[in-house]
Amino acid sequence: MTSMSTHHLDELSTTFETASPTQILTWAAEQFAGDMLFACSFQDLVLLDLLMRVAPRTPVVFLDTEDHFDETLELVAAAQERYGFELITTTPGPEAAAVPCGIDGCCSARKVAPLKAAVNGKAAWITALKRCDASTRETAAIVSYDEAFGLVKINPMATWNDDDIAAYERDHELLVHPLIAQGYLSIGCRSTTRPVQAGEDPRSGRWAGSDKVECGLHE
Repeated sequence: MTSMSTHHLDELSTTFETASPTQILTWAAEQFAGDMLFACSFQDLVLLDLLMRVAPRTPVVFLDTEDHFDETLELVAAAQERYGFELITTTPGPEAAAVPCGIDGCCSARKVAPLKAAVNGKAAWITALKRCDASTRETAAIVSYDEAFGLVKINPMATWNDDDIAAYERDHELLVHPLIAQGYLSIGCRSTTRPVQAGEDPRSGRWAGSDKVECGLHE
């Protein structure tokens, strides 16, 4: 349990509503130096780039579900080569064999359980969650205590939108996931992700044909 009270975290989150991601990351680095990590999906590298400027020794966790696009795995390798961060790649346990990607329980076994193991003993984790990503994230706090994982959760980019992401990528010449140009606007596992058609919600390419919106990491 964090030494910060829920009330204090709520106050910080309110204060950070007008702060930049860099300011939030700077606070996190000072507060949790050596005791936090960044769980990165590698859909884009904006928060990774920001973090490497502020706290380059922060470990980066990649949840390998064993069903990622080759392009995602290639981007992970290219990003590590560019930034030189400590990469922690999780893999599912043997129990995941019974729940291949795309069926009920797959995300619990292939993402949630491995992340819980990775963050065990840490004080905080950083995510690239944005409120614009889905209706389930519209009220996401910038800083909160994550009961499910047992540590402080920090969302430095909660107030950003897709235009902010694109502008940062362009202005800083970041590596960009090649599937974005092919219409994949929300990139997850190969078995459960499709391109988004004109006029569709950007999140509609995930778990198409089902009512699933979240994988369990941010619920």
